[in-house]
Amino acid sequence: MKALCLFSGGLDSQLAVCLIKQQGIEVVGVNFKTPFFGANDKTIKAASDLGIELLTPDISDIYIPKVLKNPVYGYGKNFNPCIDCHGFMLKQAGEMMNEHEASFLITGEVVGQRPMSQNKSAMNAVDKLSGMRGFIVRPLTAKLLEPSEPEKNGWIDRDKLLDINGRSRTRQMELAEQFGINDYPSPAGGCLLTDAGYAKRLSRYFDFIADPDPAELAILKLGRHFYLNTGVLLIVGRNQSENNLINNSTMPGDRLLKVLDRPGPLAMLRSSDTVSQEDIETAASIVARYSDARDVDMATVKLINPDSGDEQMLTVVPMPVDSIPSEKQL
Repeated sequence: MKALCLFSGGLDSQLAVCLIKQQGIEVVGVNFKTPFFGANDKTIKAASDLGIELLTPDISDIYIPKVLKNPVYGYGKNFNPCIDCHGFMLKQAGEMMNEHEASFLITGEVVGQRPMSQNKSAMNAVDKLSGMRGFIVRPLTAKLLEPSEPEKNGWIDRDKLLDINGRSRTRQMELAEQFGINDYPSPAGGCLLTDAGYAKRLSRYFDFIADPDPAELAILKLGRHFYLNTGVLLIVGRNQSENNLINNSTMPGDRLLKVLDRPGPLAMLRSSDTVSQEDIETAASIVARYSDARDVDMATVKLINPDSGDEQMLTVVPMPVDSIPSEKQL
């Protein structure tokens, strides 16, 4: 028998795998990818250390319109539709069961661990959204919930499942020692949608471009952001690492700006329409302000078209610090 596990690589999901594996059931991990969350090197290593296969389907194209923009149960503190998100991922995992010959799903959820998204009411909502009610097993907290079909049918032994409740991690840490799990991340979430700064940027970007390609959203993690008008976004790198990432994140239609002959940031102009010459010069002036040319009378800024390789030189006055549109900076 086989089960699919929503596998984040955190301690709870690792323990859920161990509790089911010790009952002689094969477990396959599933870690869905979007621009806001997805498997990293630690997740992949955790799956490898547990000896399980890890699947990493990209659900970005359906996640953004169906879940992020239209959550049935609304958002958490920021832009995080946690209940809808969990339900959607379990629904997607349920649709994968036949292909992978799995009989049920497991998660590392614990009653009371997250007051808004991991309580009995929220779990009931998740089960309803997923369409998998009865076939979701939460091994760490199962004894506090109604028996699932795998328990009723004797596929797994309910007596070997647990009754962990609340936010304390004491029992999980004790179990980790028993199972020989030594490397696990802190319980802080890895979802960008729970980050206030990122959530604010994302909300503003949706006002800027209503239906962006998921690949566009990588830029929201980088640099200083300025909206020069309703249709032009300027992203200014803060260090060499961000400069390199900005350079590698261009989409068709983007433009790059760099001060000539002086150290400074690489910047990107992204527009939902044609960029005016006024916006280009304003962007160049801001970029000059963040370079070593900030105190000169005039600076030369190179405007680069990555699509064609064309370059244009602009001579601008570095923008005074009190003129930078800080109220538009995210």
